[in-house]
Amino acid sequence: MRDPLICLTVTGRTMDEVRRRRDAAAGADMVEVRLDGVEDPDPAGAVDGRSRPVIVTCRPAWEGGAFDGSEEQRRRLLETAVAAGADFVDVEARAAFASDLIRSRRGRGIVLSFHEFGPVPEDLAQRAAAMRSEGAEVVKVAIYARALSDMLPLFDLAGTGGSEDSSHVLIAMGASGVASRLLSARLGNRWTYAGDGVVPGQIPALRMLNEFRFRRIRPDAVLYGLVGCPVGHSRSPAMHNAGFAALGLNAAYVPLETHDAADFVAFARGTGLRGASITAPLKVALLAHADEVDRLAARVGAINTLILRDGRWIGTNTDVAGFLSPLSGRIALRGVRASVLGAGGAARGVAVALADQGAAVTVCARRPEAAAQIARLVNGKVGSFPPASGTWDVLVNTIPALDGGANPIAGAPIDGEMVFDLVYAPAETQLLADARAAGCMTIGGMEMLVAQAERQFELWTGQRPPVGLFQAAAESAAQASDTVHSR
Repeated sequence: MRDPLICLTVTGRTMDEVRRRRDAAAGADMVEVRLDGVEDPDPAGAVDGRSRPVIVTCRPAWEGGAFDGSEEQRRRLLETAVAAGADFVDVEARAAFASDLIRSRRGRGIVLSFHEFGPVPEDLAQRAAAMRSEGAEVVKVAIYARALSDMLPLFDLAGTGGSEDSSHVLIAMGASGVASRLLSARLGNRWTYAGDGVVPGQIPALRMLNEFRFRRIRPDAVLYGLVGCPVGHSRSPAMHNAGFAALGLNAAYVPLETHDAADFVAFARGTGLRGASITAPLKVALLAHADEVDRLAARVGAINTLILRDGRWIGTNTDVAGFLSPLSGRIALRGVRASVLGAGGAARGVAVALADQGAAVTVCARRPEAAAQIARLVNGKVGSFPPASGTWDVLVNTIPALDGGANPIAGAPIDGEMVFDLVYAPAETQLLADARAAGCMTIGGMEMLVAQAERQFELWTGQRPPVGLFQAAAESAAQASDTVHSR
């Protein structure tokens, strides 16, 4: 099987804008030029002067596109693209003229596509088989994943595609379908689609290459992932994939976005996942799905790591060691008054870590009953939210990032010795800025993220990543993200 390619989707209001984006398609092997949405579409202009292969697409509104003209107009646009020398044109299987277009080209250069934005059809396999029988060079099936398990029918389809010469593209749109774009080799795809969100779930081509190491992902790669919601912002893929590359391991780490523990378990079992990092809101929920939980994780009552060992899921918690690592050499915790903001899975690990080091722990959360559960776990107490003035020496924020990195206790006094914000994106949260202005020592979440990820990597592979690699990979990913968002 040939290595899968990256096709970058571009669109715009004018042909000049579309052509500029086509020619600036960094990291792409080919470009899909979307004519729907262009004010004055010019199929020949979409092709002329191209430096890489081009797919010309004019997606109608009835299949999720922006073209609202007649089908005859759309047919003429695609036929003009063929005449102008387009490498491929994309036509929907439900288009009345699809068969004629395929016959006129004997299938060559035709992508016959099907897009479903509703529930995954129960007869998806039959629809795909009917599309293959039409004789198009490439058959594209795109479903919308509202759950990770919605991707599983695509993996089934990949195994029923016929001979090695068959050519298809199987994609799950949406945030829960991102893994399908990255696991293109496992799906046997001719290419995968990248872009700046032209279609839900698309990610930039350079991110696919630099953070996910797309070119390294083989059909038989050992699969790991980050499960939770949201996970699209995470620096974990950049770190773990850099580690696999540095040690020459045939493995891949992908984002797996879901709120539902059972959904993740179904996907993990269906794809043979070998390990996972767990983030909010599933650190507590997935505890019950592990076959075995180590002593520390059982005590914390939350896991952030799953390891498949001898067919059994082992749950553990690297948050505790990851949290303590940045504090070493900075502050002695015995006898310190420590207030923890939040009452989720991360707060449980932090509270245990602090208590084990001799700190007096107070849990401060908007949900007093949840705070009380954690306080009882460590013989601590429940405090007000936000904490009152003069009640803490160390303040630890475990509340997930707010919009723009806003301070979760904005306006409250910051009068202790140290503030540790577990949020790592953005690196400089408003809480850290306010704490520094108040004269406190500060620690950002990136240090903990790196420390706990290094331990996860070791648990999965039996090897430590090279010193400094995860830190450098996380910082590089953060810089790339800042560059994209500043455009």
